[in-house]
Amino acid sequence: MAGSIRLYVEAPLEADRNITASAAQAHYLGTVMRRNAGDPVHLFNGRDGEFAGRILMVRKDRAELRIEQRVRAQAREPDLWLLFALLKRDATDLVVQKATELGVSGLHPIMTERSNTHRMNAARLRAIAVEAAEQCERLTIPHLAPPRRLLDLLAEWPAERRLFAALERTTAPRLSSASWPTALLIGPEGGFTPSELEALQAHPLVTAVSLGPRVLRADTACIAGLALLQGGHCA
Repeated sequence: MAGSIRLYVEAPLEADRNITASAAQAHYLGTVMRRNAGDPVHLFNGRDGEFAGRILMVRKDRAELRIEQRVRAQAREPDLWLLFALLKRDATDLVVQKATELGVSGLHPIMTERSNTHRMNAARLRAIAVEAAEQCERLTIPHLAPPRRLLDLLAEWPAERRLFAALERTTAPRLSSASWPTALLIGPEGGFTPSELEALQAHPLVTAVSLGPRVLRADTACIAGLALLQGGHCA
């Protein structure tokens, strides 16, 4: 029997119900993965847990799916945001993919004075996050916020959420695991400017931290920082 494929859907999920897959999902099932009627699928929507099901019908641009039974209840996930300076396309794609795999609940692209770009293809990044969630067996898709200037975001920072700012060449303590809700800030290649550092250091909810003795690429720093911050309770 063909192995089961996981698909993220927007529709409510409950046993003994039929749903229609998107045209892109139908193409993926039938053309890319060569699945047929009767083959298993797993479905999740970020709200109702994960359900096992079957393909009822699949054509080039249409597929009907039958929901059978729930196999995993919806579970609490880390309330962890990643704030990252927008990078070139491939690096930003990597950050979104790996942050999704590491369980981030919110992705917040920021614009800094040394950002490589101020452009973002939200639809593309959303698709990357969905694919990563399907692959890594998480039950939710991280929220993708629109890009904002760092100083604007700091001015409206929620009082209940601690923000760890990873700084290079610093005597700040090494980043370690923390309780939720929390957030990690990774700056651009070249680091923050003096005025940005001053704003971070003056903010009452910002804690400066180090990721270690080496200067990391921004995309590497996102991955390393998230792993350190989640520590033993990575989800």
